[in-house]
Amino acid sequence: MASRVSELVLECRDPELLARFWCEVLDFVELDRDGEDIEIGPREGFGGAQPTIVLSKQGRPQPDRTRLHIDVNATDRDQDAELERLLGLGARPADVGQTGEESWHVLADPEGNVFCLLRRRLDPL
Repeated sequence: MASRVSELVLECRDPELLARFWCEVLDFVELDRDGEDIEIGPREGFGGAQPTIVLSKQGRPQPDRTRLHIDVNATDRDQDAELERLLGLGARPADVGQTGEESWHVLADPEGNVFCLLRRRLDPL
């Protein structure tokens, strides 16, 4: 095993509303806030058996992009080694307007679905 789903990122107009909704549905709690973005997840926090959900404030949905993407974390190697492995499997860099200063890599799978490779390494479950 080399990566694990750690977060689901959902672009939305009202992170507060969706945080309350999904916390009730899943018995999650608020874990973190970054500006208007809210991360919710299981009470044990990030890195557990279930992925967290990041509700990311977006003014209006963009028709050429999906509003949900997956974040993955390497489990048995560092981010650079995992990036090379993913590119070798057919992933390719994707540009969604990032600055180049991010600590994550934005990639697309072989069908163009965007996902992010995060820096932090997680233990395999």
